[in-house]
Amino acid sequence: MTIDAIAPGAAGHFQLWFYAAVLRLIERIDAASADDDAVAVFPFLAGYLAAAEAHGAILPLTEESLAAWQDRITGWETRASVHLPLRALAREAGLDPTALLLLISAGLVEEDARFGAIFEVLHGAPGQRRPTLGLLSGWLGGTPGLGDVRAALRGLVGAGLLQVPNPDAPAAEWVLHPPGLLWECLQGAPVATLTPWARFMPLADLAGLDTLILAPDLADEVQRLPELLASGTLPAIAIRGPLYSGRRTLAGALARAIGRGLLVIEGLEHPDDTRWRLAGPLAAALGALPVIVADPAPGESLTVPALSAYGGPVAVIAGPAGGLRGPAIERGLGLSLGMPGPELRLAHWRAALGDDGGDLHELSARFRMASGAIRRVAGAARASAALEGRTRVSIADARRAAHALGRQSLDTLASLVPPGPETETFAASAETMRELELLATHCRHREHLAGSLGAAFGGQRSCGVRALFSGPSGTGKTLAARRLAAAIERDLYRIDLSAVVNKYIGETEKNLGRVLARAEELDIVLLLDEGDALLTRRTSVQSANDRYANLETNFLLQRLESFEGILVITTNAPQRIDDAFQRRMDVVISFGLPEPEERLAIWRAHLPASAAIEPAALEELAYACALSGGQIRNAARYAGLLALEAGVPFCATHLLSAVSREYRKAGAICPLRGW
Repeated sequence: MTIDAIAPGAAGHFQLWFYAAVLRLIERIDAASADDDAVAVFPFLAGYLAAAEAHGAILPLTEESLAAWQDRITGWETRASVHLPLRALAREAGLDPTALLLLISAGLVEEDARFGAIFEVLHGAPGQRRPTLGLLSGWLGGTPGLGDVRAALRGLVGAGLLQVPNPDAPAAEWVLHPPGLLWECLQGAPVATLTPWARFMPLADLAGLDTLILAPDLADEVQRLPELLASGTLPAIAIRGPLYSGRRTLAGALARAIGRGLLVIEGLEHPDDTRWRLAGPLAAALGALPVIVADPAPGESLTVPALSAYGGPVAVIAGPAGGLRGPAIERGLGLSLGMPGPELRLAHWRAALGDDGGDLHELSARFRMASGAIRRVAGAARASAALEGRTRVSIADARRAAHALGRQSLDTLASLVPPGPETETFAASAETMRELELLATHCRHREHLAGSLGAAFGGQRSCGVRALFSGPSGTGKTLAARRLAAAIERDLYRIDLSAVVNKYIGETEKNLGRVLARAEELDIVLLLDEGDALLTRRTSVQSANDRYANLETNFLLQRLESFEGILVITTNAPQRIDDAFQRRMDVVISFGLPEPEERLAIWRAHLPASAAIEPAALEELAYACALSGGQIRNAARYAGLLALEAGVPFCATHLLSAVSREYRKAGAICPLRGW
């Protein structure tokens, strides 16, 4: 058997270098003692000697035989046409054979715990089972042809290829070991999910540039990028856009075009994070394009440091807000992926569903979503149809899938407001109803509105719809928002202020930015109840609290200006809202207490058909008691509870008690007597 019997691959390549490190260790032990034989003292080494000899190593071990073994490894590498992580790392990091030998030698005990006993003996210190910088320097420092071993070890430490758990100790006592994750990658272990913060996608699993659906001008620009990235002319590229806008797919296609896999790295927010030192070595070993996923909030910046042991390009994926910094980023290029227009959405639906998509034009018009959201919804909608034994996807299937996607993305910061039958019986003044109908029309045609406006609007007209509902408590503002969402067939989510507002500076703005972005991407209606809590008037700065409160208000003003979703804000204290917010509202609808006819309609909608109440008595109640819609709802519920408790049919007595209770709650006297 010769070295050629080892099949080309990561595991075989690692095995050859592992043998080289073991042979060097045995030769050094034998050379250090004229009386003791390494195999005699440590019998397990005989197995390694036999395996290396079977693959062509020459015994007894001498400097010449060890050099010959490394030459054979070099020849084997030349003949191997597959990806070898150890070779790729050596090329990217500029490692010579000495550095590779030191790297593997420092990790011997990681592979076979029995080497720990050898290091204990060599150190003369029980418990010191990993090699130190001083040991490896002395071990190989006097070997002809191996150069400056101490400098090579320091270089490996500096590049993050060797870790030092005791950096405060004298340099000679530094304990050295390779990062466990990198050690596994060098052996070709399955690395689809390396760690919670890093995920690898091989080149074969990535989409090609020709499969991407992009706007024509962006597609032309993207086609020119691979050559610039591969040549080193373009050291970095930043891809910005909404969460589901296809940023990772584009990064993967660029990686495939330059012959690399994709290493997705998340959660590294600070340049001093020690995981940055591992990002470069992992990308080099895997032959991957490192993609840094960032989500800086407005006013924040992410600094991407230079990656050690890696010489290729870097990609960064970020949202529309925040800044990006770093030596490569500052010399790089930025791309922006916005929300796709109707034609691009149609192309995405067609690519995702093909002939199973039903009316694709209706799907494209109905769901104004980012491209990635369309693909996710299409997949889930196809599964929903299959569950019912159908192959053709319907609008209802897509709505269910979009609903599920919204729950996954929004539940931490907003809560779903379920639709209810009461939206059908909503009562308000004719003027209010007319305004609500116009608002629904605006929402339906918001994407095409700009085309019907004059040139003065230019490109500043966004697809966003911002509505303010103001009026006393209980006048139906939230119910009107539910009615709007039902009319335009969208889910309604209420912002959870307890989850959004944070005592730490900047966190509230970050949470608000996140929930507004998700609302844009998923095409839902977002409800900000009691909006005056966030949209307060700016004040003169007399304390640090005033300054930061004004900053929060300024952020919301700017964000609402660019918001492209549908936002409904309700308030019963419009005087507390900053005037600048009111100017940014597309629609302001006032809700007043219902008139007698409206109150009568509300009473009829809330009372059971079996209620034993004379029509004339109900009319008297509606005209005499100026209650709000919310109070009427509460009274009807309480009256029903009284009827259930008494075990008798719902009657006027129960209703009178309930109405009197509402007046007592408000600190007033019920005008009905002996009814």
